[in-house]
Amino acid sequence: MLLTGAGLLWLGGPLADASATAWKQYNACSYDENCSYDQDAILRYKDVYNYTTYAVLAVPFLVAAWAGGSLTGREMESGTARLAWTQGVSPARWLASRLAFPAALTLAATGLLALLHRLAWTAAEGRVDTALSWDHYPTFYANGTVPVALALAGLAAGVLAGLLLRRAMAALAAAAVVLGALWAAVHAALPQLWPAVTRVSSLRDGPTGDGIWVGQGVVTADGDRLAAPCYTSMMPGCEASLSDVHAVGFYRDLHPAAHYWPLQLVASGIVLAVAALLAYAAFRLLRHRTP
Repeated sequence: MLLTGAGLLWLGGPLADASATAWKQYNACSYDENCSYDQDAILRYKDVYNYTTYAVLAVPFLVAAWAGGSLTGREMESGTARLAWTQGVSPARWLASRLAFPAALTLAATGLLALLHRLAWTAAEGRVDTALSWDHYPTFYANGTVPVALALAGLAAGVLAGLLLRRAMAALAAAAVVLGALWAAVHAALPQLWPAVTRVSSLRDGPTGDGIWVGQGVVTADGDRLAAPCYTSMMPGCEASLSDVHAVGFYRDLHPAAHYWPLQLVASGIVLAVAALLAYAAFRLLRHRTP
């Protein structure tokens, strides 16, 4: 995490400045073959951005694996948990200690990385021509609160897996799989978590509108929505195909940039609710298995 944080500080500072300067040089060249610019700075920024983005997204899985393998799985496997219970530490108190401080540490570390990533991304906005847009999914997640919520869910999943399986390696793997399934479910449901807006355009222009797409097609004079046989009347044969379905325009349902935080917060709320349920299940399981 320290290495990722350092990389993000480098990315948002010297690397962003160097890449922005290189792009200014490139754009000033105006296709002059003899004109030079710092191509290495552009490529270096792109590489470090990709590495640090995926490092931020990997943190929840590392937390889940650590929680399953170390916090409960190893202690259940070695018997040290039961030893602690016989020395005046109640099972509930023992489990609370396995969740409280790690949760605070996870919240602080993951939240800081997400903040640093957003600052690094913002530093390149409008300055680096190859900077990725907000709706690029890895960027979308790494810039917001979803990784923080997923890391907390990973912590709860790991603790529960350790109690349930009582084997460090099995709990480590199970927690990572559960977290992956949770993230996949949230990603699939993401476009439906907030009402989309509709952009209607002419048959000549085709579907328009930037953001996270929810759906698109053609609209008829009666207001019906149909699948689009093609995407602009300017293409050969497309005008006839559009006429056959009585299309009068194209539509695209999407989430614009203004929907970024609503989508992030709703998705994070759902993940946190799952994390709470996993933690509750861990306490219930422990209570059931101990006198």
